[in-house]
Amino acid sequence: MDEKQRRLHQLMDEYADGDVAVAFSGGADSGLLLKLAVIHAKEKGTQVLAVTAGTELHPAEDMEIARKVALEMGAEHMVLEVRELQAAGIERNPVDRCYRCKKYLFKAVKDAAKQAGAKVVLDGTNVDDLKQYRPGLRALEELGIQSPLKEAGLTKTQVRQLAEEYGISVANRPAAPCLATRFPYGETLTVDKLRRVGQGEDYLKGLGLYNVRLRVHGDVARIEADEKDLERLVGERKDIARKLKALGYGYVTLDLEGFRSGSMDEGLPCRVKEETKRGTGQKL
Repeated sequence: MDEKQRRLHQLMDEYADGDVAVAFSGGADSGLLLKLAVIHAKEKGTQVLAVTAGTELHPAEDMEIARKVALEMGAEHMVLEVRELQAAGIERNPVDRCYRCKKYLFKAVKDAAKQAGAKVVLDGTNVDDLKQYRPGLRALEELGIQSPLKEAGLTKTQVRQLAEEYGISVANRPAAPCLATRFPYGETLTVDKLRRVGQGEDYLKGLGLYNVRLRVHGDVARIEADEKDLERLVGERKDIARKLKALGYGYVTLDLEGFRSGSMDEGLPCRVKEETKRGTGQKL
């Protein structure tokens, strides 16, 4: 860990030779990255710009968290309002959705950074991301986006550990992937569908759940939660079913396998995964 931390600081010191832009979601990964960018830029007398995309695929509360954390760190914060469903060609939720979306969003971030005078754009990919189906990583490589956490060899657990040491308020914030991951590939995505699933998850998180996903299969809402919470959810099933049905879902189910990051990718053939991940160094 000490060696990884030294490598990370070395990288951030090199990037801080010029003005830097950080693609900032307000999570632990980009939070640690922004903190270190601010520290090294201050030493070099350069500037740091935190760029957050206000998208259709994330809850509005994510933007407020990003604003708050950027302010805490003393970074200039820029918000890019985007409408990626149509612009990125992902309305039908294709299997390469993540690639198309990342290519569109990070091109916008890169253009904004260039206009602001930043020479490099950083993102918070860590080495654990390489172990999952993440076709968006290919888009980052094509655009020349740098990923210091990945390059330093840091895992998600190590990122959270460092973020805690630096007193970053979102060090233990649960991962918050885009809401499109709640739907099967090929499902037509609409702003209303995304809004409803976001509202459903907000309700479930309000029950004190840490990792929770509301996966949608047509009229069925399938709840994924940490194994330790499954018994509790069964005990509160009537209230949960009532709330989620009020959002328009006809059936409410609890997934007995519990929370699994990327569970909607489980049915994809290896051939499809290989084609969409080609060039990223990801493991199948």
